[in-house]
Amino acid sequence: MRNQLRVLASAAVVAVILAPGTTASAAPADQTPTVLASGLVGPLHVNADRDGSVIVSEEFAGRLTRVLADGTKSTVYSSPDWDVAGSADRRSTLYFLESQGAGPMDDRALAGHIRAISDDGTQWTFGDFAALETEENADGDVRYGFRDLPDACAAQLPAGLPPASYTGDVDSHPYSIAVSGRTAYVADAGANSVVSVDVRTGDTETVAVLPPQPYSITAEAAAAVQLPACVVGEMYDFEPVPTDVAVGPDGWLYVTTLPGGPEDPRLGARGAVYKVNPDNGRVRLFADEVLSPTGVALDDDGDVYVASLFGDGVLKVGDSGRQRVVLAGKLTADVALSDARIYATVDALPAENQAPDGKLVYVERGGHSHR
Repeated sequence: MRNQLRVLASAAVVAVILAPGTTASAAPADQTPTVLASGLVGPLHVNADRDGSVIVSEEFAGRLTRVLADGTKSTVYSSPDWDVAGSADRRSTLYFLESQGAGPMDDRALAGHIRAISDDGTQWTFGDFAALETEENADGDVRYGFRDLPDACAAQLPAGLPPASYTGDVDSHPYSIAVSGRTAYVADAGANSVVSVDVRTGDTETVAVLPPQPYSITAEAAAAVQLPACVVGEMYDFEPVPTDVAVGPDGWLYVTTLPGGPEDPRLGARGAVYKVNPDNGRVRLFADEVLSPTGVALDDDGDVYVASLFGDGVLKVGDSGRQRVVLAGKLTADVALSDARIYATVDALPAENQAPDGKLVYVERGGHSHR
């Protein structure tokens, strides 16, 4: 993936200024979120644990933090040398993702795995995402960029951009995880794929590669990102960057995708939610025109909740694609459900020259169990 999620941090201030109205309706007046914890450093992932607490991944700090019902915080795991990403729990074990070397800005060797911690404190790792991607390059035969852009126009593209047209390169950034039975499903934001890992054997396989995200460049879009006028009307296939994965009550995987950079609102609501059949890798579009979807959760009724990073908060997305805000927030990175609450991490990216102050918030909900 040539446009790493780390670019979100530099785009945060721009996004706050530029954020337009979205297709979602206004948040209900009685859904003002309650702040449960603050002072979090890059809280990009949240998981409602089985014991009633909440696990937050402070990804920029390389740690997992447990937040109790009274807001008390404690460190579950810390490893500043690793990118500590999404977590999931099953029975007596907490599973989470660690990685290094993703993208051109990280010069460390590519590495990534699942780390597990049992209730008695025992830790172990399994699954090798870097090895899988190095061997397969999941999207190595997928072409991104402009479609048949004339050479004369390509020569006018600003320096520092990817080539006018390119295929997926070797990259891996295991970002979010869901566990069902003996299988962990991982959204790999570097490989642009969904991966399965057997939690007993560690066997790791590519389930599906998500499709490119096409976009017809308008004059407004070209001006916003400083592209030459000759690209107006051209089709550009952005990389599909999977940001979260959840298992629905129908057995399908629900996967949110960013449309590759820029992820901020300058090019509009280009994100999507896909359904992936874990048995055969079949991919279906569930909803599109979602602004920067970076988190997804489902309840047992199949209702889909999406965190819109540069949008208005947590959206409830229907089968028709209609979006309704159910938790209002800015820079909302992830969403999780418990029987009683919708949790989200907000203010997940720091403003320029400001100390990080990410927050864990919640609103009350009906009595549905979470996944």
